Amino acid sequence: MSELKIIDTTAENILQYGICGYKNLNKPGLIEKINWIKARTKEGLKIKTLWSEKDGTQGMIEYIPGEYCWRPVKAQGYMFIHCVFVGFRKTYKGKGYATSILNECLQDAEKQGMKGVTAVTRKGSFMVGKAFFEKNGFYIVDQAPPDFDLVVKKFNPSAPDPEFIHNWDNRSKKFADGLYIFRADQCLYTVKNVNEICVTAKNNYQINPIVVTLKDYKEAQQAPNPFGTFSILYKGEVIAHHPISNRRFMNIMDKFV
Repeated sequence: MSELKIIDTTAENILQYGICGYKNLNKPGLIEKINWIKARTKEGLKIKTLWSEKDGTQGMIEYIPGEYCWRPVKAQGYMFIHCVFVGFRKTYKGKGYATSILNECLQDAEKQGMKGVTAVTRKGSFMVGKAFFEKNGFYIVDQAPPDFDLVVKKFNPSAPDPEFIHNWDNRSKKFADGLYIFRADQCLYTVKNVNEICVTAKNNYQINPIVVTLKDYKEAQQAPNPFGTFSILYKGEVIAHHPISNRRFMNIMDKFV
């Protein structure tokens, strides 16, 4: 960590350190993300950036008290991690830096007298796999389809477990009459992707999609899939469980239409 610093990132200094690799306000989704951060600050949102004087931002962690998390999870009294990553450059991977920023969250939660820290994991894009958390003392307490795990590290072993808010089928069946895209400003990548997907849905498949932008944590906690802040449903079935590209959308839809 000699040349690296962990910086508290806020809406005020975000253009200096960036978020998810974005620093230019012309990038789709960045303004929305900044406004989302401003609205969440009063709920206890924290973002820590791993900053290299030489190479700039090389990682970050975003977390919030569990009652305000943007995933379908009951986590009252826990700190909840939305996302964590390290390594825009390969030289920063595998050096323990992700554990360093995770420890920032753990220490913050312990100082606030919380029960522990929890997160949703999944193998693949946009989420950290469970192996990273298990290496740092977390363990699985709940699971959700198709392959999501809820992991926790408790400070008090007798504390009640966090858990997913289930009933996935009941929630998805409400959207059986077309193509629905659920998104939130929590993930800035979805602005560009969703715009492209909407054009493709109309032009290629003659479908007018309904875009549902989740406005607060209560809506996110009732989302139709465990990722919370993104999903695509077609005729009541979840066909995308995390943000996807326009090309991936076409590959999926070609199987249905």
